[in-house]
Amino acid sequence: MTASKLGKTGKAALAATITGALLAGPAQAQLAGHNVVLVHGFQQEDLANPPADLQAVKRAGEDYWRTFWLARSDARIDWGSDGRIEGNIAQQAYQQLRQISQQGLCNDYCILVSHSTGDLVTRYLLENQARWLQAEGLPPLRILATIDYSGAGGGTELADLALSIAYNDSWYNWPLKAAVQAFTGIEPKPGKLGVVNDLQTNAARNLALSPNSVPRLRFVAGGSSYGGITKPFIAGKDDGVVPVHSACGATTANGIDSCSNSLSMAGKVTGQTGPGALWYNHFPVLMNEGASHSGVLGSETGNTSVPVVNNTTLNGLRVDFASRSYTQRAWWQWWGSGDRYLEVPGSDQTDMSTLVYTTLNN
Repeated sequence: MTASKLGKTGKAALAATITGALLAGPAQAQLAGHNVVLVHGFQQEDLANPPADLQAVKRAGEDYWRTFWLARSDARIDWGSDGRIEGNIAQQAYQQLRQISQQGLCNDYCILVSHSTGDLVTRYLLENQARWLQAEGLPPLRILATIDYSGAGGGTELADLALSIAYNDSWYNWPLKAAVQAFTGIEPKPGKLGVVNDLQTNAARNLALSPNSVPRLRFVAGGSSYGGITKPFIAGKDDGVVPVHSACGATTANGIDSCSNSLSMAGKVTGQTGPGALWYNHFPVLMNEGASHSGVLGSETGNTSVPVVNNTTLNGLRVDFASRSYTQRAWWQWWGSGDRYLEVPGSDQTDMSTLVYTTLNN
């Protein structure tokens, strides 16, 4: 990748662009000229209190995106986390896919935005939606690309632990139980974990694996959630819920520290334990070491984003984040020029969703 030098002028321009996008707000529902469809993630409340009907599911789905993306979307595919992807979730999703098709919202291509488990749900829908809709005489959705925040398509070790605890509720497992309860919101019991079953690493990595022509743009976080109590139980780097191996789109569940073998999540240019390979058409675009699992959806600032796959066009969608390369010497280094870093300048002044929306919308 080629790093461009951006000084104060570049940062000021980026800040002005982001401010303009914030002021524009709900008046701009489209992204890069295409309608936006949202697919939310796991909602632990559904395990404790299963939603009564699809309307309850949709109310929760609306709340999920309220911080940023709700005002910038044209449709949602909402689903209840008390179900399974190949069961109730697929049925709920299909009802909404039918409406989107009938309304023609994706006739000129649309962009899907997913978060967390929504990544896995999206992958299942991408594999099946054309067949489902054509069987009813409806046109399949034309999908340009997906934007996947903290994608759980590769599963999470927390789900493996949840199923283990559900069948082995021993007192000496209390540290694991604390982590699992933070993740699920309930004391795990067999038959009560819904989509958590699908989030087990082996289960997730064996669901809907057919190569797909839709580019999956990955936005990866490495911060902390639940006060950090879940981190010791997740392989490699993680955001407190989803491991980096999943969020990057790595083909194996081995613990890794970055989406790149030569760039840390903090932007330091140095050797890293990165993915051996990525799933087909998966592109880690940005990493952000400080952002938390939910913070990527618009609620956190002060964290620097690092470009990985950049300066490219994916299925007609231009990916062109500003980048800056610089050197920095630690206070204890009395020799040498210091370490080299790469960043999206000014990214610490905004949240990750605003940064992505603003950049891709230009």
